Amino acid sequence: MTLIVRGQRLDCGGRSFACVIGRGGFALAKKEGDGATPVGVFPLRRLYYRADRLAAPATMLPRQPLQPDDGWCDAPGDSAYNRPVRHPYPASAEHLWRDDGVYDLIVVIGHNDRPVIAGAGSAIFLHCARPDRRPTEGCIALARDDLLSVLEFCDTKTSIDIGS
Repeated sequence: MTLIVRGQRLDCGGRSFACVIGRGGFALAKKEGDGATPVGVFPLRRLYYRADRLAAPATMLPRQPLQPDDGWCDAPGDSAYNRPVRHPYPASAEHLWRDDGVYDLIVVIGHNDRPVIAGAGSAIFLHCARPDRRPTEGCIALARDDLLSVLEFCDTKTSIDIGS
């Protein structure tokens, strides 16, 4: 199964969902901090979810409940760049445990991870959209119920084809 993102639509299993992309639009050459969503075909690695807010979602992706100290390193000069970390962390790292619900579901997109290239973008996720549907920092966001529907189709062979 391949999820297809074109413009602000994500197609999956014969259905089409409205999605939100990065404030910087699409980029062929993603750079840390540009706010762009990277163009390409990437595997889906795993799902993190807030077990205190929802039951384990139906999916064949590897699943892992989030913990309050979970983070993701976004410091290009750090050895853990574009990798999960635990807070407190000495370098810049995003907090994955959030109050706003945006990260209640986080699918890790395999962008810039094998190998990791410093500065080529970090923390590219498929996650829940904000109620006002404002752009992301480079991720792809769906309404929570839509993301739960998409997850039902996902397994370890699923990829996401992000185009412009």
